[in-house]
Amino acid sequence: MTALPSAGLAAGSRRSKRLGRRSRAERWAPLLFLLPAVVTLATVSVYPVLDGMRLSLRNTMLSTQEDEFVGLANYLRLTGDPQFWSAWQHTMLFTAASTLLETLLGMAMAVVLYETFRGRGWVRAAMLVPWAIPTVVTSKMFGWLFDGQHGVVNWLLMQAGLIDGYVNWYGDSRTALLTIIIADVWKTTPFMALLLLAGLQTVPHSLVEAARIDGAGPWQSFWSTRLPLLFTTLLIAGMFRALDAFRIFDLVYVLTGGGPADSTEVLSTLSYKVLFSGLDFGYGSALSAAMFITEAVIALGFGLFIVRRMRRDNG
Repeated sequence: MTALPSAGLAAGSRRSKRLGRRSRAERWAPLLFLLPAVVTLATVSVYPVLDGMRLSLRNTMLSTQEDEFVGLANYLRLTGDPQFWSAWQHTMLFTAASTLLETLLGMAMAVVLYETFRGRGWVRAAMLVPWAIPTVVTSKMFGWLFDGQHGVVNWLLMQAGLIDGYVNWYGDSRTALLTIIIADVWKTTPFMALLLLAGLQTVPHSLVEAARIDGAGPWQSFWSTRLPLLFTTLLIAGMFRALDAFRIFDLVYVLTGGGPADSTEVLSTLSYKVLFSGLDFGYGSALSAAMFITEAVIALGFGLFIVRRMRRDNG
């Protein structure tokens, strides 16, 4: 008779152990499923960054087969390199101007496309065509449009009486960067409009109707009702666009190559030339590290504003 309780206890102990092993397996299962993605991300993202940081501390010249540890010498060289600071200023100017213009124009497009009108679906589809065109194609297209001798832009401006003679848009250091900004705004504004349109659709329609009943006009309704609720989305979209604009390469490389007289040289094109034309892997990696640090500062600045805004919205 005494064996029955002990057998029951043993069976209960075995059952609890099985349940314990099952619960541990369930806890570890999500991590195991995430492991391939983590390994892939570390391989294609984390390792190149760390290896670039390592190379930035060395004097690695592929042309002369030099390879020695120099510490922070490459970064000290950056601080005294006028070409680096010029490219950094061009990159920051391009990022600020293109992000601001694309956000404002994208917001205007999103507000228009939010309203109901005949053919709205076709207009929304057509809006994405510039964004879908490859950047290299956009560069060549704007190269033809702004050509100094046969460009359509010069012809239209002369017909309108705005200029007296042909302007060499991307061959003049005073207008070359402006041409690149215009091309980027034309291409990427639809993407910003798409993001902001999605944000507009999350605003409760009842609030807009209540504002209109209270006598608010279209501008007052947007400024007082929609924009405050859309502000966080606006900051997030601006952050993504600024980080993407800071890495601009193909548009500049195809349209101007960084010229004339380095007036459109940006950090990406400068790093490419130092790394793959000059084969100076050490200094080129330091340039890339400077880009990475600047982007991290931009992301941190946007992140602080976004977190502060979300805290204010939540109470």
